[in-house]
Formats: sequence, structure tokens, C-alpha cells
Amino acid sequence: MKKVAIVYSFNSTKSAKIALKIADQMASFETVLLNVEVSKANDFLLYDAYILSVPTWFDGELPNYWDELLPALEQLDLRSKKMALFGLGDQKNYPENFCDAVGILADIFAAKGADIVGFTSNIGYSFESSKALRDNVLIGLLLDQENQSKLTDERVQNWTRQLENELG
Repeated sequence: MKKVAIVYSFNSTKSAKIALKIADQMASFETVLLNVEVSKANDFLLYDAYILSVPTWFDGELPNYWDELLPALEQLDLRSKKMALFGLGDQKNYPENFCDAVGILADIFAAKGADIVGFTSNIGYSFESSKALRDNVLIGLLLDQENQSKLTDERVQNWTRQLENELG
């Protein structure tokens, strides 16, 4: 059975709830929950695949805990790793940088050789721009708990089904 690490801030309540929903639905994998705030670079070499949580802070920025971990990841070769990303954002109040952090983090891990998986449709979203949007496809699962929370369970369920194939 493949091991998948779900990496998120244990202190971020909304992200933690989504991470646990994802873990509950990844039945064909052995999932391990990792707190990004105490993770080390070597944690990104231990598992077959990773699901990374990255909420967007302020005006399209990575959370501090990701910024603090990134220098330690500089020397890693992640060519054998698959990474899927999910993020939380607010389309209504931050439409010009909705879930930008997902795109920023995806670019960083792709530059290290990781295979980014878990792309989703942009249908049903309403924002001006996002660094997580590539050729009209979202580079991960983007969730808006402020304005579209009723869509979260279905989006998570569809995405985890998709990941079962892509990470398998």
C-alpha cells in the first residue's frame, strides 16, 4: 500500500478540517498527517506522494510556515515524488489573487522535479486572477470556505477520487 503524507498546519483550523476530510476519503492509501510547522526537509523524501495544504495569506502570499521551510528544501531532488495541492482562499474579497499560494508552491515543488497532479476545473468559480490557474485549469483543489462552503464536500470527494487514480 502506498504511503501518502498530508502536509498542513495543525494550527490552521479550516485547513485542518479539509485535510482530515481528505484523509478519510483516501481509503486505498496509507495516509500520514504531517504538521508543516514542524516538518523538516527529509520529511519530503519519506513517502510515495504528498498532499500539500497551502492557504493564501494576505494579498496572495504563502503562509509564514511554508516560507520558513522552503530554504531547507533547496537541495532536495523530488523527481520521484507526486504532489497534489489544495488551498483555501476568498474569491469575493480577494478576487485578484484567489488561492495564489497554491500556484506559488506548485511552481516551487515542480522546480525541484516533483510531478504535480490533481488539477481541477475552474468551472463554478468567480475570481479575477490566480497564480493557481494554468490554461483555464486549476493546479489543485481550490476551496472558498467563506463564499462556497456548501460546495466543499462534493469538491473534496471528487478530488480524492481523482487522486486515487493519479497517485496510484
